[in-house]
Amino acid sequence: MVVPDPQLPTRVRIYEVGARDGLQNEKGTVPTATKAEFIHRLAASGLTTVEATSFVHPRWVPQLADAEALFPLLQDLSDTVGLPVLVPNDRGLDRALALGARHVAVFASATESFAQANLNRTVDEALAMFEPVVTRAKEAGAQVRGYLSMCFGDPWEGAVPETQVVKVCRALLDMGCDELSLGDTIGVATPGQVASLLTALNADGVPTDTVGVHFHDTYGQALSNTLAALRHGVTTVDASAGGLGGCPYAKSATGNLATEDLVWMLNGLGIDTGVDLSRLTATSVWMAEQLGRPSPSRTVRALSHKD
Repeated sequence: MVVPDPQLPTRVRIYEVGARDGLQNEKGTVPTATKAEFIHRLAASGLTTVEATSFVHPRWVPQLADAEALFPLLQDLSDTVGLPVLVPNDRGLDRALALGARHVAVFASATESFAQANLNRTVDEALAMFEPVVTRAKEAGAQVRGYLSMCFGDPWEGAVPETQVVKVCRALLDMGCDELSLGDTIGVATPGQVASLLTALNADGVPTDTVGVHFHDTYGQALSNTLAALRHGVTTVDASAGGLGGCPYAKSATGNLATEDLVWMLNGLGIDTGVDLSRLTATSVWMAEQLGRPSPSRTVRALSHKD
């Protein structure tokens, strides 16, 4: 039953991250042809933004070492589907632009501990590394997203001060990022925190329409946190088909918000996503078969076991 809420947006853009953020956490390597088929199936379900891969050094993320081989297999989608790629540095950007990437992302941290663990740099050193990358990407005509991890909690530092998050968000926008993605990397946020951080960002001049949210479901709060963000006016939500992906920093983490769970909620609220839930569910069932395990998404399990 559809019961619209007039306080919520009428349309939400789903930023699908399963093929990159989801598959990069797999213990084994998924064949390139399977990844390409997965992305094509996601696009066929109505998703208009599907993060494709990451141009990081294969030593760090061997599961995505086939970026050069994969990206050309997706060019038939490029006129209708955004295919963002993660670029960690100048070399990664060179590789992405050489293949015609038009949407790129950099991955920053709100905390010093995660910046050191993930990039072996301080927060300021990481931002200094990203600035020329963002500048060059913009000069090449690409759209740039700035991911920001550990926005609500950090496994080493605990709760993260809002001022710290706002400072890094402001720096990413000032260097030219078109969009931010606020990451609850270990899944500890609650709705009040989400509303408070978004209010603090607005107070510092960060427009809501430049902000997306990226929640993990470690404590079962991903949908609640998403709803809090929607009530604040956010219209871009990151999600992963079938709930693919996890967080190596929280042993109990159940991974990314499942796209199907998100679409089920949005459909019930009368919010348009353009996504065919049946086709998306079938895609996640197919991908689960390729990976040899069931999907963790509750909606996928419910819909795929209906008589």
